[in-house]
Amino acid sequence: MTTSLAPARPYARRGLPERVVFACMDAHTLGGIQRVTHTLAQGLAGRGYEVHVLGLHRSPAPFRYVERPAYRSHEIHRTPMGPVGPLARRLGDRRLRALLDRLGPAHIVLTSPGVVSRMLALLPPHMTPIGHYHGSFEHAQGTWHLGSVRRHWGRLEQSVFLSPDDAAGFAAHALLPHTWTIPNPLPDWPARPSPLSAPRVLGIGRLEGVKRFDRLISAFARAVRTGRDPWELHLIGDGEDVPLLREHARAEGVGDRVVFRGRVPAALMRAEYLGGAVVGLSSEHEGLPLVLCEAASYGVPAVAFDVSGGVRSLVRHQRTGLLAPPGDVDALGAALARLMGSADERRRMGAAARAHAEQFRLDRVLDGWETLFEHIAR
Repeated sequence: MTTSLAPARPYARRGLPERVVFACMDAHTLGGIQRVTHTLAQGLAGRGYEVHVLGLHRSPAPFRYVERPAYRSHEIHRTPMGPVGPLARRLGDRRLRALLDRLGPAHIVLTSPGVVSRMLALLPPHMTPIGHYHGSFEHAQGTWHLGSVRRHWGRLEQSVFLSPDDAAGFAAHALLPHTWTIPNPLPDWPARPSPLSAPRVLGIGRLEGVKRFDRLISAFARAVRTGRDPWELHLIGDGEDVPLLREHARAEGVGDRVVFRGRVPAALMRAEYLGGAVVGLSSEHEGLPLVLCEAASYGVPAVAFDVSGGVRSLVRHQRTGLLAPPGDVDALGAALARLMGSADERRRMGAAARAHAEQFRLDRVLDGWETLFEHIAR
């Protein structure tokens, strides 16, 4: 994906480190954390920072997020993510320490609980550690993440979360005194919105696991039974559940209306959003899903399960889209039917969604990161 460089801020950053390092478990796999990391890295490089993206492991299928990166990339282990033997761990630790010593003073953004627990004890004193959690507090409560945050994140200089709800949850339950909220950025801003005229619902993401596209198919099947227009559900993405989802669509009676598009190159997604009228999200959990943010920037209203503060920060119920209780397929179907059945509702909510998404433009998010850097320096 190509991202544009944000213009440099006019003021001098007196006393602030001019170097930023982003550390991921795997920095170049296709995924939300990686996409946000590369977008931020390119944007901060465009503002005059020396930026490095560090992957603890090699990606088995690297994805190119930025055509001409203005930052440097590094990998510690030559193997993909997985168990690491004692010898390989020692050698990796040695390479990591040598790299961080060579880079010198920097803000280092640790992009997951796994990265924090792996790297915190290895950081030299000239590195200022910042935790960046890409999930929701609701999801963390049901996994090892919350316990890891409790154990380790109090030793970080600052902890960044995606929404005020998430920051408040972690502050209260993980006893973090230093939480900060910065949303994920949009890589670019479309010049014009979707006309919302094509009878097409979009479902975008990995067709597997927690994304639960089977629920979106079922909700869509309920919605089309209430209308007469030739609506289709276009699923954009690939994954191991494609055969099961095809069979599920046939069983729901919408096999001829669910179109499996496969992976669409990032450069061609503009046409997909312009051709959509509604976007659906049926995940079991999400942080701040960029799919909803991107759809909103094109003026496409959303129907989603209310699974996190990040989702609620994007989908303002009855204003920029419609929320359904988590896992309630009937409610999700009714919400889809409402927007599919009313062009006026789609236009009203789509216009509000595009206006609301202005806050996620790259320049504004980069301003938030620079404000955080200034706060740390004080």
